[in-house]
Amino acid sequence: MLNSGVIWPNSRESAVLVLEDGLVARGQNYGAVGATFGEAVFNTGMTGYQETLTDPSYRRQVVIMTAPHIGNTGVNDEDSESARIWVAGYVVRDPSRVSSNWRAKGGLEDDLRDQGIVGICGVDTRALTRHLRERGAMRAGIFSGELAGLPVGELLAKVNSSPAMSGANLTAEVSTTKAYTVPAIGTREQSVVAVDLGIKTMTPHRLAQRGIEVHVVPATFTAQQILAMNPDGVFFSNGPGDPATADSAVAVMSELLAARVPIFGICFGNQILGRALGLGTYKLRYGHRGINSPVQDLSTGRVSVTAHNHGFAVDAPRGAPFSTAFGAAEVSHVCLNDDVVEGLRCLDVPAFSVQYHPEAAAGPHDAAGLFDEFVDLMKAGR
Repeated sequence: MLNSGVIWPNSRESAVLVLEDGLVARGQNYGAVGATFGEAVFNTGMTGYQETLTDPSYRRQVVIMTAPHIGNTGVNDEDSESARIWVAGYVVRDPSRVSSNWRAKGGLEDDLRDQGIVGICGVDTRALTRHLRERGAMRAGIFSGELAGLPVGELLAKVNSSPAMSGANLTAEVSTTKAYTVPAIGTREQSVVAVDLGIKTMTPHRLAQRGIEVHVVPATFTAQQILAMNPDGVFFSNGPGDPATADSAVAVMSELLAARVPIFGICFGNQILGRALGLGTYKLRYGHRGINSPVQDLSTGRVSVTAHNHGFAVDAPRGAPFSTAFGAAEVSHVCLNDDVVEGLRCLDVPAFSVQYHPEAAAGPHDAAGLFDEFVDLMKAGR
């Protein structure tokens, strides 16, 4: 059993976190009171909790924050990456009792409570992180209030009957249901169709900053619908779930590759490009989630510190280019922590992708130049 020794006021109710391997962490409720289930993962970012909470890629995940103090700057109207909180549950050691920032419009816990997000505080989140690094990401449940007093065996049975992330098809749960447009900032230079697999608000904004009019469309759009919009390029966004289930997105990607439309994909979009090229995907032991992952561009040797949020990766051959149905392609980037594939580049059609978040929300800006590469790819034409 894990706890941090942090004692909270009596106004908080008891809460318990139960992992599918039987590990139990007891603490106090944080946010809404009740029960929630999801995949337990850890995030190593020291900042950016509001962006993390509102990132659709965290759908059905219980996020454990390794940074011990969360909520210091409250929540504001500028930093959310979508219209709602997407995490299934939230685990923190020591939530801030006050919010102190000139942009704050309210407290983090109030936001969690208002949106029905069940969380737990007063637990040793770094010990939990070490456990997940050894055992791997796994299903978890958070129970607070009267539920926290139920026998552990009963709670563990509930956790083990909840759905796993492998095989989960979550795109329809996070994608927009209606197309919308983000206008270019300044002079309109190009237009892009962004396929929303769980897109973050900052991504079309980064494109708009470069004079691109962005048409964000539902994941259900067909290649014919996209081509009818006559875009200069197509962007495939980040998103949650198992890429092995995304057959429709892979089919759309394949048709666009055949049409030689310039393509840029990130995160889930990288995995979709990999599958369209005939590569497999696999689940990482505990994934990459944070804002400090070193990635190397194999063509230049340059290392960028990057923001990550993914639990699956592409299985691709390293070293020499490999053959695909659309010509030659190569691994363009790798993670220096564990050698996971972090990027793909097609050599005979205009398409490339990365596994990380160049929009840097939250995170470093080392990879922002990838948007400029996409602009150059579109200027070169099909």
